[in-house]
Amino acid sequence: MDQEVVGYIVLLVIVTLLSVVQNAFFASKVEQESKNSTGKIVHRGGTSPFERVFTANQNCRDAYPTFLAVLWCAGLLCSQAPAAFAGLMYLFVRQKYFVGYMGERTQSTPGYIFGKRIIAFLFLMSAAGVLNYYLGYFFGSDFQMYIKTITGTISPLLLIP
Repeated sequence: MDQEVVGYIVLLVIVTLLSVVQNAFFASKVEQESKNSTGKIVHRGGTSPFERVFTANQNCRDAYPTFLAVLWCAGLLCSQAPAAFAGLMYLFVRQKYFVGYMGERTQSTPGYIFGKRIIAFLFLMSAAGVLNYYLGYFFGSDFQMYIKTITGTISPLLLIP
């Protein structure tokens, strides 16, 4: 593969691989809690530690395809560095959500809300990249540098809770 092409996607690949490791960690927690479960049959809707871990893992798995789609679209169509930064922030927030859900469910709410904000940021980056592509295609205008500057400036604001 061309070295320049790899340079454009390497940060996205790193974030994707870290998210895979995190998914494996979540799955191992579910497996560990299922082994520690006292009953042979697990009933849904309970408040056992297994139920909390299983539900947290399921919620993270449900949001995972959306995260990957907007991460890669934002990184490829807009700017790789702010997208990768937002992706790392999302992994941190998802970890906070998972750990918070294992305690009391109210502890997971800040992680959930913060994660939604990061997904919205990545979605807006993706939409800006698509819009820029079509503006360039139909009108010959390219706003890529402006978009990169704006997203690079806004991405540190994701750290504000």
